[in-house]
Amino acid sequence: MGDPFIRHIALLGFEKRYVPSQHYVYMFLVKWQDLSEKVVYRRFTEIYEFHKILKEMFPIEAGDIKSENRIIPHLPAPRWFDGQRVAESRQGTLTEYCNSLMNLPVKISRCSHLLNFFKVRPDDLKLPTDSQVKKPETYLMPRDGKSNAADITGPIILQTYRAIADYEKSSGSEMALATGDVVDVVEKSQSGWWFCQMKTKRGWVPASYLEPLDSPDEAEDPEPNYEGEPYITIEAYTAVLEDEISLEQGETIEVIHKLLDGWWVIRKEDVTGYFPSMYLQQAGQDTDQAQSRIKRGAPPRRSSIRNAHSIHQQSRKRLSQDTYRRNSVRFLQQRPRGARPGPRSPGSVLTEEEESLKTERPKPQPAVPPRPSADLILHRCSESTKRKLASAV
Repeated sequence: MGDPFIRHIALLGFEKRYVPSQHYVYMFLVKWQDLSEKVVYRRFTEIYEFHKILKEMFPIEAGDIKSENRIIPHLPAPRWFDGQRVAESRQGTLTEYCNSLMNLPVKISRCSHLLNFFKVRPDDLKLPTDSQVKKPETYLMPRDGKSNAADITGPIILQTYRAIADYEKSSGSEMALATGDVVDVVEKSQSGWWFCQMKTKRGWVPASYLEPLDSPDEAEDPEPNYEGEPYITIEAYTAVLEDEISLEQGETIEVIHKLLDGWWVIRKEDVTGYFPSMYLQQAGQDTDQAQSRIKRGAPPRRSSIRNAHSIHQQSRKRLSQDTYRRNSVRFLQQRPRGARPGPRSPGSVLTEEEESLKTERPKPQPAVPPRPSADLILHRCSESTKRKLASAV
């Protein structure tokens, strides 16, 4: 896997915020090399400071030496007073600016300064709290095709999903749904909470309440990985359904199937089951970032939704836990000796399955076919060989 880079940056709109004082931030949808899409929020003053540093890093491309060599796009300086009309008028400029950045040479478009500026920050993950007296106001870019060229956001097309049941939001950061509502998905979080927009509303929605319009199955669901990835539980969970698994905080498990609804299939020794992904942390991940996901709680599972109504005749295809267990055992039995994930602590006891893998099994010798008779050889050989044999007699 190569170094990370950004494929595209699209401006979604801007927000009018009131904390700590009234100001405006622009919403960008950043598509990375692994096709993940992240929403980041930046003030125009931040964008302008980024622009000035970029020019200092590449003076030739900024036209500081010869103006005719300039390829870095222009960006107007901030005004003393930024009102809503100014924030709205800048959208076309910022759209063109981001498109131009992505078309610059690789040494600029993939430089660390640009990548770090558009990475997700902790503030990007903070949602407005219910205690705020005045909530942010969101203004999205037009998507009706009637806007001018400056309003075009680029080649990223947000995926459209349909709500299969009514959903009542439990906090101000979520968005309520009614059966049949059609939403655009801005960000698909691994936690199973998706950030969606519908007309002028936006908020977090459980992925289990949404279905694609063309098929009941989620095309982006990856295939199971029975080799498993090591994770640690950062929150205890007690199973509610039979196909789930209960674990205490701090247990080490292996993830064998990462599903987009936020309920991953995990393996603990020879037991498999569903477990909320937001209660899992991969080695090396920031603990604070993982803990921030827990505050929203695990999303509901599709099987727990009452009065769900799908527009598809066929139901969603899902593997049973029996299938996961059989395939998992088969993989473990075929895994080469010593290829166990993660280091083993001294003095630990091997399982029966690991003992069987440790034992050297003799390879069966291939069977030697019987030698054919002389008449059969003479019958099947070529005419040239027959003549040579006849002359040798």
